[in-house]
Amino acid sequence: MATDVVMPQMGESIFEGTITKWLKKPGETVQRDEPLFEISTDKVDAEIPAPATGVLKEIKVGEGQTVQVNTVVGVIDADGQRPRAQATAPAIGSPELTPEAGSAAGARTAAPAKGAAGTRRGAADTDGPAAAPPLAPARAPQPPAPSSQPDGQTATNEAIEVKMPQMGESIFEGTITKWLKQPGDQVRRDEPLFEISTDKVDAEIPSPASGTLAEQRAAAGETVQVNTVVAVIRAAGAAPARAAAPAPAGPQSAAAVTQLSGSAQPSGRAPAPATAPAADGERIRSSPLVRRLAKEHGIDLAQVRGTGQGGRITKEDIENFIAQGPAQLKPQPAAGGPAAPVAAAAGAIEVPGDLVPMTPMRRKIAERMLESKRISPHVHTIYEVDLTRVASLRARVRGPWEQRNGTKLTFMPFIARAACAALRKYPIVNSSVEGESIRYHRAIHLGIAVALDWGLIVPVIRNAEEKNFLGLARAINDLGERARTKRLNPDDVTGGTFTITNPGSIGGLIGLPIIMQPQVAILGTGGIKKQPVVVTDADGADSISIRSIMHIVLGYDHRIIDGATAGYFLGFLKNFLEEWGEEIG
Repeated sequence: MATDVVMPQMGESIFEGTITKWLKKPGETVQRDEPLFEISTDKVDAEIPAPATGVLKEIKVGEGQTVQVNTVVGVIDADGQRPRAQATAPAIGSPELTPEAGSAAGARTAAPAKGAAGTRRGAADTDGPAAAPPLAPARAPQPPAPSSQPDGQTATNEAIEVKMPQMGESIFEGTITKWLKQPGDQVRRDEPLFEISTDKVDAEIPSPASGTLAEQRAAAGETVQVNTVVAVIRAAGAAPARAAAPAPAGPQSAAAVTQLSGSAQPSGRAPAPATAPAADGERIRSSPLVRRLAKEHGIDLAQVRGTGQGGRITKEDIENFIAQGPAQLKPQPAAGGPAAPVAAAAGAIEVPGDLVPMTPMRRKIAERMLESKRISPHVHTIYEVDLTRVASLRARVRGPWEQRNGTKLTFMPFIARAACAALRKYPIVNSSVEGESIRYHRAIHLGIAVALDWGLIVPVIRNAEEKNFLGLARAINDLGERARTKRLNPDDVTGGTFTITNPGSIGGLIGLPIIMQPQVAILGTGGIKKQPVVVTDADGADSISIRSIMHIVLGYDHRIIDGATAGYFLGFLKNFLEEWGEEIG
């Protein structure tokens, strides 16, 4: 049986992709879910897995070609028959490798970069569930016009509708918390256009096209259903349209809110270096993740040599530039000193005496905390941990470790690694309640609470027990950064089986956390303080020593976990940390 291999849709507003490398050749055996080919889109570089097990019978689209989503790019013979000689695909990159006739009008060919197509890249920055409706309506594919803009937008009078996106299967509405552009402002494709808040995540929504923001149809603070048109963009090159701004919405209007993310450019200011065009006027090809890294490190992407298809700058390219290139200037804070405090309600400036409504996130936090206290009889057990060995190790290797691995070395991966070991030892702590039964989870999906200026969010590391120390460190830093920059997807904050919260990171000695339902336990970690401690040596002699002490607390559902089990769990975790002996990469 022949199985078609199609170009997948990698995000809400992505309608085409470029095949940068085939990882299998015609006649080779391939396993289901084994990487089959690599693609590059405006938003993500990714390896695409095989949809079936068999023999790659035919390659229909060669490396360097760009085709519409759902185009058949290859065929797998699921019966395992090797292709006949006359069915063998032409050489990669040959003229006869063209898409099916039905999608030929939407295809364009790009010459592959010499010696670069072999570089493998993983998915770096996705746009959420593939089935989600596009941010802007799909338009019939057109061949590039001679007057097309640097970013690929054709100069037309086309009005492009911007819709409230669906940020998850169970989300049906969203609140616009801030407009980052005003009517009349120029906007680039993929540049943050507005911020939204839903029951699960706060996020920046990128512009679906380059042009001028002609109209805002929903005000800051307004809650609208998904797929509602909230703005109109006049495509690049079109005559400017006059449009009235929406009526102010009290303290939540765009004029009254502070900038939460700092990623939008004020009107009239030059765009960030990460999106600057190349010296020859050509577009710099890169993903949003690459542009964000460049912006964070103050790097002009025109200085970075791209090794990807057609000179595309990959994640590895920008990371190598940061690691090996000259010291880069960090972005400077805006004039006027530190940002003003941000209130929990829609980012409004806190003013004593004001009555400010809760944001959707704050309302959801309140509902879940009350629900958890009603459902679970909470008990807390606290242990003291001597973290001197871990603290000394971290202080000794931190500099070279961070330089070698490209990520921060905090105390959290030590704690997460110990927690995973303890959860494997005592799986009841990694369970949940289903009616009158207990669900023992096979995997450890570890939630790490992240404090934000506008609330609290708990992104989840899936299958944390399968990650080594370095993998946990990278996952923790990545999720924390995306939480703070509003780039989490709904899947990033669901499905947790156990949670760690760290009030000690802001100086607290300890806290008594509330369980995240339907979990049955939560681990809290306190601040690490140097204290005089009585230490007994091998001969039984006592002495006073300065040690790094941390308190840990387990909040647990007493219907499921007994005090003795909680004690055993914390004791195991304590010993794991105090006698740390694992490699950290």
